[in-house]
Amino acid sequence: FCRTMLKDHNLTTQQSFHHLAPKKPFLPSAVWHNAVRGMFIQTQDTPNPNSLKFIPGKEVLESRTMEFSTPAAAFCSPLARQLFKIEGVKSIFFGPDFITVTKESEDLDWNLLKPDIYATIMDFFASGLPVVTEEAPRTDTAASEDDDEVVLMIKELLDTRIRPTVQEDGGDVIYKGFEDGIVQLKLQGSCTSCPSSIITLKNGIQNMLQFYIPEVEGVEQVVDDDDDVEKEANST
Repeated sequence: FCRTMLKDHNLTTQQSFHHLAPKKPFLPSAVWHNAVRGMFIQTQDTPNPNSLKFIPGKEVLESRTMEFSTPAAAFCSPLARQLFKIEGVKSIFFGPDFITVTKESEDLDWNLLKPDIYATIMDFFASGLPVVTEEAPRTDTAASEDDDEVVLMIKELLDTRIRPTVQEDGGDVIYKGFEDGIVQLKLQGSCTSCPSSIITLKNGIQNMLQFYIPEVEGVEQVVDDDDDVEKEANST
């Protein structure tokens, strides 16, 4: 997310996705150990001060990601539903091997939230329940038969060079479309409300896509219609 290497034969350029928001060293900020269950949970800071990455040491969603912006969106995830019961939790994001929790405001102290989040994650994995049910929607960026050559290149670059780096910081970026030279992307997880999200899009992702794909003229962030529906459902 903050450290993306662009390589083109003999040319190597380092792009900073958050050059105006220096990142702390890549070190776990805490480790929670439950000796009875033999489970270690690490926490890692993200560029978003309101989001914290929890690493349970177990597989969460294999190779895909899912975001739950409201409790209503968590209908397909027993784990997300339990996490939303914790007062102060705003949104939840599942990665392949991590869980990003976003709190409602900076006024909330992580030291007060973390014990409940640790306990919920440990209790859930001890239960043996699936993280998501079969009715969970797919949100991957897999290539389809309808994709032209440019779209295929965009998706490949996102999946192989951009998304893995974004996920290191507890977020993700999902392809939503390509029209008139503009790539439409949705930011998820810690990226959703991150103060540096625009910098990430313009100085990080856009620069990389333009470097490799001349047809790309720009990048814009989009919000799914489903998100608006969920917000309405949650407010009623």
